[in-house]
Amino acid sequence: MPRLTVVDPTTAEPQARALLGKVERALGVTPNMMKAMASSPAVLDAYLSFSGALSKGKLPSAVQEQIALVTAVANECGYCLAAHTVLGAKAGVSEEDLVSGRHARATDPKVEAALKFTLAVISAKGFVSDDDLADVRAAGYDDGEIGEIVAAVALNTFTNYFNSVGETQLDFPAIEFTAQ
Repeated sequence: MPRLTVVDPTTAEPQARALLGKVERALGVTPNMMKAMASSPAVLDAYLSFSGALSKGKLPSAVQEQIALVTAVANECGYCLAAHTVLGAKAGVSEEDLVSGRHARATDPKVEAALKFTLAVISAKGFVSDDDLADVRAAGYDDGEIGEIVAAVALNTFTNYFNSVGETQLDFPAIEFTAQ
């Protein structure tokens, strides 16, 4: 049972209703996570603004979804693992990469370098080694893209923690955590 209130878009306060309407128009549905975030329109607006800004960056949406999968597994967030498996498929991530990406692996070596760097950022709490940074650069990522990887880790860690605190009710097909 959810531990945070899920806001009904039809009875939400005006700012929350407007933000939830934006989500509905963009996705065709309003996920429970965003309905829970709407308890504080500031939280929902912050999430939408941050994710919207990152969607305009250099990293392709498929790579961002794979970063989200790595982060969900590292933070043990079943809601985000399920959501980003669906969203990753919609972004064109292959079934093989949806599964292997959970463990920082990918069929494309450049993407795999980003996923390994993602895991290093999470594991080292940002204090990555010079070798970690050299490896992601050697794979072809510039400083802007490296910044976007760090930002994607931060955004996804926020949603992971939000859903873990709130025990958000799953509205995506459940995905079982598997060993590496």
